[in-house]
Amino acid sequence: MSDIFVQPTPNPNALKFIVDRDVIKESKATFKSLKDCKDIPLAQALFDLRGVDQIHFFQNVVTISKFSFEEWDNLEPAVKTTLESMLESHSPDFKIVDPEEERRANMSPEQKRIEDILDRRIRPGLQGDGGDMVIQDFKDNVLLIKYQGSCGTCPSSTAGTLEAIRSILRDEVDPNIEVYIAP
Repeated sequence: MSDIFVQPTPNPNALKFIVDRDVIKESKATFKSLKDCKDIPLAQALFDLRGVDQIHFFQNVVTISKFSFEEWDNLEPAVKTTLESMLESHSPDFKIVDPEEERRANMSPEQKRIEDILDRRIRPGLQGDGGDMVIQDFKDNVLLIKYQGSCGTCPSSTAGTLEAIRSILRDEVDPNIEVYIAP
């Protein structure tokens, strides 16, 4: 049986389930629907639970975001039971096609600088809270970002976190840069 530790996130609709083994070996994976995880039985089983809205795998952490109508009192034990029963047979070696790698290879030097700053100053905090972010677009000094995992539905991501990103990039890149959440 696996050891599973549950940690809250800043998002009241997301919990981190920290397990004693990797759930993904490389990168990260965010699943927004059952069709996103068709070849990953663990993620499929988690989506079968009532109230699961989104699943995020990162190293040895599974972050579950729930719909607001579902109570954690019901969902948390069901997630733990599912993880306990499925982790032994789960293979963390699956690959998610990551368009991010190709996108980063074709970036301008300014975009690479922004990514480096985000990697160093922003993403570790988001990942520590069970989430992450990607850049959707950067043009004419306007940066569009998209949150993942617990950050995707977190109330603080649209205010405090967004303002922190904006402030850091204005200090380190350009005082006139604008940062918005992509629709």
